Amino acid sequence: MYGTQGGLRLFVFHHAGGSHLLYRDWPGLLPASWDVRLLDAPGRGRLTGEPQIDDARALAGFFRRRLAADLTGDFAFFGHSMGALIAYELAQQLAAEGGRLPVWLGLSARGAPRPTGDGTRRHELPDDELRLHLAAMGGTPLEVLKDADLWEMFAPALRNDLKLVESWRPLPGAPALTMPVSVYGGDGDVVVSPQRLAGWEQHCARFTGLRMFDGGHFYFQADPRPLLEHVARDAAAALNAAGTAGAVGAS
Repeated sequence: MYGTQGGLRLFVFHHAGGSHLLYRDWPGLLPASWDVRLLDAPGRGRLTGEPQIDDARALAGFFRRRLAADLTGDFAFFGHSMGALIAYELAQQLAAEGGRLPVWLGLSARGAPRPTGDGTRRHELPDDELRLHLAAMGGTPLEVLKDADLWEMFAPALRNDLKLVESWRPLPGAPALTMPVSVYGGDGDVVVSPQRLAGWEQHCARFTGLRMFDGGHFYFQADPRPLLEHVARDAAAALNAAGTAGAVGAS
């Protein structure tokens, strides 16, 4: 646990093909005063019975409606890979409708927006090629990639989410995010280069920096503590800055 910074509600958005389970230890590794909410997209984890969504804006809209009652006080978003895209899109939707905004945004292993998209079509790869790609990325249990029955069970969700990511395009003229934004990644990531991660600075009015870690696309999987130490510090700094600004505005 890293300190006892002031209370914050942190929403965590998972990666493509995943669920909240990869992040289940995080609440115990973040400040005890924080309310850490591990989210599931429809069709995953605790929402297994709901239809999957293969459009990023629609999925962000789903979370905007579902979380509406909890987007109060001081809250923040953290997303990994696909989750980073959803966190960004949700923040943009809240800004567009004049809603309360997160005090901080943490984006992990997701490249900055490109007008023409990422130019990949991984969701259309044959099964053998897709399994090889997922093995190189990490994050997907080897049993799923090797066992035909497990693959048949999990492949639809993986393809759904890859389609979601690969079909997304930023809205023309999308404004820069106004809250502090921190970006994280693995120096051995075969999917997202450090240059693509650094590109987020062009989309943020308050870019707090890029922090790189040893490892690949799922650089935190073996030990999330190095990442979460930075998350705790970065989000706490943004929370303190927001409190200071509010106190000055009220004086």
